[in-house]
Amino acid sequence: MYNLSNPSVIKKLLDESGFSFKKSLGQNFLINPSVCPEMADAACSDDNFGVLEIGPGIGVLTVELASRAKKVVSIELDEGLRPVLAKTLSDFDNVELIFGDAMKLDLRKIIATKFAGMKVSVCANLPYYITSPLIMMLLESKLPIETITVMVQKEAATRLCAKIGSRESGAVSVAVKYYSDPKMLFTVSHGSFLPAPKVDSAVIQLSVLKSPCVVTNNEANFFKLVKAGFSQRRKTLVNSVSSMLSIDKSSIILALEQCGLSPDIRTEKLTMEQLSQVSNIIFK
Repeated sequence: MYNLSNPSVIKKLLDESGFSFKKSLGQNFLINPSVCPEMADAACSDDNFGVLEIGPGIGVLTVELASRAKKVVSIELDEGLRPVLAKTLSDFDNVELIFGDAMKLDLRKIIATKFAGMKVSVCANLPYYITSPLIMMLLESKLPIETITVMVQKEAATRLCAKIGSRESGAVSVAVKYYSDPKMLFTVSHGSFLPAPKVDSAVIQLSVLKSPCVVTNNEANFFKLVKAGFSQRRKTLVNSVSSMLSIDKSSIILALEQCGLSPDIRTEKLTMEQLSQVSNIIFK
C-alpha cells in the first residue's frame, strides 16, 4: 500500500500518473495521517454501513472508509485521477468508483442499487466553492442517509453549525438545522494539505432527521421568509422581508406581535420555532 500521508510519495505517484492539479476544482489533498481515520470512524459506526464518498482525490480517505465500511462508492469529477485511484485502491474489492458530477448524478438511484440492505452515510472532503450547494442538495433531496460527515473550511463549518438565534447564524444555518442535527467534530490546520490552502478547515457531522425539526404550513414559504430575512442583515426582519417579498409591513408586524416579538427584531435573533411561527402566520 502507498503511504498517502508522505508528500514525496504523493508527488511521485501523481507524476507517474501524469496528473496535474486543477485550480478550478479546489484540489487540496490531505497528508495529515490522523485526520482520515477519525473522519472514517465518525462516518462508520459499525461494519454494516455503506458509504457514499464525494471527491476521493487520491484515495487517502477512501482507504480508511474501505477498511471500516461494508462498501464504499466514491464519486470523482476529475477523470485525471483515474490512474491514480487505480493504484491507491487496488487492495480493496469493496470500493467502486463513479466518475461524474455529484450535483448532476441520480444519487437516490445510486444508493438504492449499490447499498441494498445497508445503512448509508455520506463522507467527503469538500472544496469551498461547492460546500453549501452540495450539502443543501443532499439534505433537500431527502435521501435515505443517516449522516453527512464532511471537511469544509473552518469559517463555513462555523456558519453551518451555528446556533440559530446567534450572530453567526444565517440562512444556510437555518436550512441545515431544519433537516439535521449539526455538530463540529474537530479542526484541521491548513498545513495538513498538499498543496496547503491559506485557511484552516474543520470536520462537521450532520445527523439527518427523519422529519424537520419544526412544523411549517408550507416549506417553500418558510425558506422564502428565511432567505429574505437574512438577505439584509443590518435591517430588521420587517424591512428585509417586506422589501424582498413585497409584503405589507403591517402584516409582518402583526405576525411578530402575535408571536410576542418586537417589530424591531432582526432575523438573526429568532429561534427555529419563532421563524416557523412567523412564517405560518404571514403566509396563512
